[in-house]
Amino acid sequence: MKAVVNRIIPFSSVDGPGNRTAVFLQGCDIDCKYCHNPETRKLCVQCGVCVRNCPVGALSFDGDGKVCFAPERCIRCDSCIHVCPYDSSPRTCEMTPEEVYARVKKQIPYIRGLSVSGGECMLWPEFLTELFRLARKDGLGTLIDSNGMIPFWEYPELMDVSDGVMLDIKAFDDEDYERVTGASNQIVLDNAVYLAKTSKLYEVRAVIVPDLYDGEKSVRGMGDFLAPYLSIHDIRVKIIAYRPMGVRERYSHYQVPEPVYLKQLADILREKGFKNIAIL
Repeated sequence: MKAVVNRIIPFSSVDGPGNRTAVFLQGCDIDCKYCHNPETRKLCVQCGVCVRNCPVGALSFDGDGKVCFAPERCIRCDSCIHVCPYDSSPRTCEMTPEEVYARVKKQIPYIRGLSVSGGECMLWPEFLTELFRLARKDGLGTLIDSNGMIPFWEYPELMDVSDGVMLDIKAFDDEDYERVTGASNQIVLDNAVYLAKTSKLYEVRAVIVPDLYDGEKSVRGMGDFLAPYLSIHDIRVKIIAYRPMGVRERYSHYQVPEPVYLKQLADILREKGFKNIAIL
């Protein structure tokens, strides 16, 4: 059993509670216009554009015509991901759950847990299940960072070894969601209800892009939708300002929301009973 790993960050304070190791898997099933790591969206198709554009020869073809990456030569200039026409990266590698956990385990006892993101990590559910089982044996917390497009209720074994989910609700209104991602959000909202009822909805995230969709309407709708479940389990909400860093050039022109606007959105949620709100 293997998954394609984009990168592993040994210490992160923004991917769940406390200090954690964050693992980013490759591949995604939607197309967010404001995606901040678009190089994680697709698997490499071995086209070789990156090989021709690497300034230090860290990329080459092997005998089978596959792109090979020499990390010892890499200067992290990111030329490869900037020129990739397929929103991918040649700096990925296939790893087993055991291989990934060997990297995670090096940080014990300096981390509180493990968070897995992407791309969309739920494209690799069996891999996640085994990785989390390994982490649980050493007492580490386990969190999934997901766009919610894959039904969590279909993977009960994974839910059993997961502490919770950090769920992206890109926009509450389905028309707005489709404008942002090219997809419908019905499964996302169904997932939100399922996770809230089972006390697995650790955090809801909303990236605010004022000239792409109506942030206030979305936050009000999301608040009304989730407020009834606060009596079951506290739900943390993270309001995130769109920023152009890392975004594909054709989507880098969107407006960055003002701090006062983000505070107004947080106040709307407080009026609906939410207490655990973060603004980034």
